[in-house]
Amino acid sequence: MNQGDDALRIGVVAPPWYCIPPKGYGGTEAVVAAVVDQLVARGHHVTLVASGEPGTAAQRYIQVYEQPPSELLGHDVMPELVNAAEAHAALADLALDVIHDNSAAGPLSAPARRCPTVVTTHGPVAGPNGDYYRRLGATVELVAISEAQRRQAPDLHWAGMVHNAIDVASFPYEPDKADYLLWVGRFCPDKAPDLAIEVARRSGRPIVLAGKLNDQREREYFETVVKPLLGPGVDYVGEADSQLKRELYAKAAALVFPIQWEEPFGMVMAEALACGTPVVATPRGSVPEIVRPGVNGFIAGDVAGLVDAVQRLDEISPAVCRADAQARFDLPVMAEGYERVFRRVIGEGGSVAKRLITAA
Repeated sequence: MNQGDDALRIGVVAPPWYCIPPKGYGGTEAVVAAVVDQLVARGHHVTLVASGEPGTAAQRYIQVYEQPPSELLGHDVMPELVNAAEAHAALADLALDVIHDNSAAGPLSAPARRCPTVVTTHGPVAGPNGDYYRRLGATVELVAISEAQRRQAPDLHWAGMVHNAIDVASFPYEPDKADYLLWVGRFCPDKAPDLAIEVARRSGRPIVLAGKLNDQREREYFETVVKPLLGPGVDYVGEADSQLKRELYAKAAALVFPIQWEEPFGMVMAEALACGTPVVATPRGSVPEIVRPGVNGFIAGDVAGLVDAVQRLDEISPAVCRADAQARFDLPVMAEGYERVFRRVIGEGGSVAKRLITAA
C-alpha cells in the first residue's frame, strides 16, 4: 500500500452509459470500478467522473447523469460529448498527478490538461478507432489490454500494457467437474457459438450456452444460426447473471472459446480459469497470452483440433488453472500494472503536490 508522499492524486473518467460498477452488462465499467477500488486500497486519492449513484471507494465523485443513458448507447453520441465536457470542467482546477480516461470523447481534452492523460484502449485499435488515437498522438498515453491489441497498431503512442482482471476470490473454485462444455458470450459470428456446438457434438459431450440477446442483430443470428442447432445435448440458458455464470463456470469440464476475430481481451477466459476450468480456444486475439497449452487449456485452429483438445482435458489440473488466474488476472495485479504506468508517465517531476511545494 502507498501512503503519504508516495500517494498519487488520480482523476478517473468513466464512460457515461452504465453505473460504476455496472448492475448488469458493462465490461468496461466493471474494469473501471475495479481499478478505482484497487487504487484507493493502495493508498491513492481518486476522483471519479461517472454516471449513476456512487458505487466505488473513490474519495470524490462527480456525477454526470443521475440515470445513465444506457438506452442511447449506439444510437446517440451526445451523452459522450456531455460526459467529456463535464469531465473537462470538473477536473480542470484540481491538483491531479494523472488522469485515467476510459471514455471515447474525453481524451480530446488532453492537450488542455495540466497533467498527463492515460487512456485505456478498451476496444479494437484497428480501423476508425486507430485513426482516432493516431490523431491524438502524443497528447495521450495509451494502455493496451493485451499485447495482441498493441500489435494491431504498433505506431500508436503506447505507454504500456495491462491485462484486464477479475476478483478471483469471488469465483468459486471447483476441482470436481461435470461432463458438459460451456460457451459464454454474445451471439454473433465473431463468437462462433455454432462452432462450439459442433465441437461438443463431435466430442460426445453436452454443451451449455449462456449469452445475451439484446439487439436485433443478435436475435437474428440466434434465430437463423443457433436455434436450429438446439436440441438434445445443447442447452441454452439465456443471459446468465453473475451467480448463474459462476455456477456454470465452476462445474464445466471446459470453456469452449472458438472466437473468429482479434478480440483484445476475452474476460470469460480469465473467469473460467478462476473457477479452475480450462479453456479450449482458437488462436485469435489475446488467446495465446491467456491460454497456456497443456497448462491451463489448449489452442487449436479448427474444429478437429478443438475436438482433440477436449479429449485431453484430463491432462489439465483445475488447481493449476486457479493458481494461474490468481497470478496473472487478479485485481491487485491489474492495479499494480496501472500504478506502474502512471508513475512512468508522470516522470521525474513527481506529483502535482510535490511540484507545488517545490515551487513555493
